[in-house]
Amino acid sequence: MLSLALKACIRSADYGYGTRLHCDAVKVGGADGFVMNSLVDMYAKAGDLECARKVFERIPGRNVVSWTSMLSGCVQNGFAADGLLLFNKMRQDNVPPSEYTIATVITACSALIGLHQGRWMHGSVIKQGLMSNSFISAALLDMYVKCGELEDAQCVFDELSYIDLVLWTTMIVGYTQNGNPLDALRLFLDKKFANIVPNSVTIATVLSASAQLRDLSLGRSIHGIAVKLGLVEYTVVVNALVDMYAKCQAVSEANRIFGSISNKDVVAWNSMLSGYAENNMCNDALMLFKQMSLKGPSPDAISVVHALSASVCLGDLLIGKSFHGYAVKHAFLSNIYVSTALLNLYNKCGDLPSARRVFDEMNDRNSVTWCAMIGGYGMQGDSAGSIDLFGEMLKDGVHPNDVAFTSILSTCSHTGMVTAAKRYFDSMAQHFNITPSMKHYACMVDVLARAGNLEEALEFIDNMPMQADTSVWGAFLHGCELHSRLQFGEEAIKRMMVLHPERPDLYVLISNLYTSNGMWEKSQAIRRWMQEKGLVKLPGYSSIGRENG
Repeated sequence: MLSLALKACIRSADYGYGTRLHCDAVKVGGADGFVMNSLVDMYAKAGDLECARKVFERIPGRNVVSWTSMLSGCVQNGFAADGLLLFNKMRQDNVPPSEYTIATVITACSALIGLHQGRWMHGSVIKQGLMSNSFISAALLDMYVKCGELEDAQCVFDELSYIDLVLWTTMIVGYTQNGNPLDALRLFLDKKFANIVPNSVTIATVLSASAQLRDLSLGRSIHGIAVKLGLVEYTVVVNALVDMYAKCQAVSEANRIFGSISNKDVVAWNSMLSGYAENNMCNDALMLFKQMSLKGPSPDAISVVHALSASVCLGDLLIGKSFHGYAVKHAFLSNIYVSTALLNLYNKCGDLPSARRVFDEMNDRNSVTWCAMIGGYGMQGDSAGSIDLFGEMLKDGVHPNDVAFTSILSTCSHTGMVTAAKRYFDSMAQHFNITPSMKHYACMVDVLARAGNLEEALEFIDNMPMQADTSVWGAFLHGCELHSRLQFGEEAIKRMMVLHPERPDLYVLISNLYTSNGMWEKSQAIRRWMQEKGLVKLPGYSSIGRENG
């Protein structure tokens, strides 16, 4: 009876009454195994792991229910690592796990991003023939998604005998969060799952996928689906709509939806802040931040990141420094995104000493942070600083990303370090498993062309695994101008014109090349032809702040 009463307390979340029942059990001379298991479960669900553990330790002959209740309590209360330790002790005690135990352990692996442990559990599930269990397969799918292993997640998903809304949405979320929006949308639109009605999380996720693709038409279609399903009142959906319209440059629509939200949470404000900053409406972003501070929820670390981005956009170091002060006051500097945004601010505004101070004070650095600092040295022409810091990054065991190699190759280009550039370029694929992108090929061509090795640069372009774009040919052409090699320059421009015959800047390039070689008549002929065709190159502009001008 006592065991049933405790279970009723758990169902109704009446933990106070459950504690009184515990006292009653003690008064009548203790509790049997069933009651003690129920007590462990109750205290764990109440978040009182200390009491749960005390009861657990007193259970004589603990069975699978005892272990699973305690293990589940650890995982549900954010102590996944303790849950895995308990599972190891359970195995040492030769207590065979139940299907619920296995699902809980896999959930712990998800929480810890423990791919190695998760794969071990997957192997154990296959050996025991438990893949048909819906709880276990859902936990495995979630684990692979959270670990970013989408191929493994897809394999688990494809093997499922029955797919419900939760499993379908989990896979869509996985694709979206791991930068595969097209796959997310394909799965959403797959006719095999036409009988599944999407919920608010599904709709918010595919709106996010549309935002990643900057596909306004698709985003509007999904907005229509949300209206039909009556999901537009859900906070997660309306926030996703603001984000989608803002990222797709429909800022007025984003603003309209934002204005219609009666109870805006911090995510809504941040979505609108991000939208303004991304669309170069930086003054609007800063005004919105001020409004948020006065009458909205307290700005969080992400709000400060967007405000710093707006400061960079304006080139205003003074405003950026005020947000640095705000971040210090509200203890946001421990947030790696805030610190990286500060690095970006000081680098872009030419304040390298302040950028280095921020970098040195960071307790937690990732590859993005290192690359931001390396890029900062490169922007200021400090090639030695860039290369030294790249070496420090490797010594620190940080795996460089593609941005780091773009920065370091650019540094080599501006300092004429041809041999070093070749070594760095070759190491990308050989040592770091990074496939060079068009940017890296353009940097490498720039290195060779600036050094006057134009024949080698042309051979390098011809051997590229993809067709060279205008950035590559532009780098080659710059070298031709530097070394007055008209014949090579003409070849570069001819090839660029085949790629983009409608671009006026290419004709300006060839006109400038003729001018730099004293061929005035040819240069003027190109300009006259451009006027006849209505090809006009728009002028560039720059932004100079008050402290960095």
